[in-house]
Amino acid sequence: MTDPEAPLATIRARIAHAAAVARRKAESVTLVAVSKTRPAEAILPLIAAGQRVFGENRVQEADAKWPALQEAHVDIRLHLVGQLQSNKAEEAVRRFDCIHSLDRPSLLTALAKAMDKVGRRVPLFVQVNIGAEAQKGGCVIADLPALLTQARATDLPIKGLMCVPPAGIEAAPFFALLGKLADDHGLAGRSMGMSEDFETAIMLGATHVRVGSALFGARS
Repeated sequence: MTDPEAPLATIRARIAHAAAVARRKAESVTLVAVSKTRPAEAILPLIAAGQRVFGENRVQEADAKWPALQEAHVDIRLHLVGQLQSNKAEEAVRRFDCIHSLDRPSLLTALAKAMDKVGRRVPLFVQVNIGAEAQKGGCVIADLPALLTQARATDLPIKGLMCVPPAGIEAAPFFALLGKLADDHGLAGRSMGMSEDFETAIMLGATHVRVGSALFGARS
């Protein structure tokens, strides 16, 4: 039997090494363990090993899976890393501690209303369609300034930018572009990098890396 905590130790070591090469502190990178579709029994070993930040793609799945886990471990923080429908904004604000997928004015309006109603300010990343891919969510680069202006006018807590580069090609130029966009708009957060490319993302300034399969194994 392999130790289920071993992949977490390996990922932490790789994060620390990439940060050191980039002359950064390992603590400047938040590991978001993407636990979507994973049952509680697969998550518990990571919690036991000290992992406290987890990512889910869907509000409904998080609502079903996490209340009991969070009751037992009150310091767990949940991040929504998947697309969010405007009609789920209030549920997302109640359940999650950070949302990585703000990408359009209608969702911004819905989140602002939800935060006012719930009385909770949830940090947000604006998802940028960094590769201009028609099939992907995210704000197109040309629309980013207007969306950020609207968010600031609504006093939403914008933490940074998020992206998912095109599959199958070198990710580094897309990470570099997201970093430049973040710098241009005075944003410190950069949610970028997944199992196959998180070290490259760290070298290019990632503050949050979203790692799933490298921690939990390939999905069936």
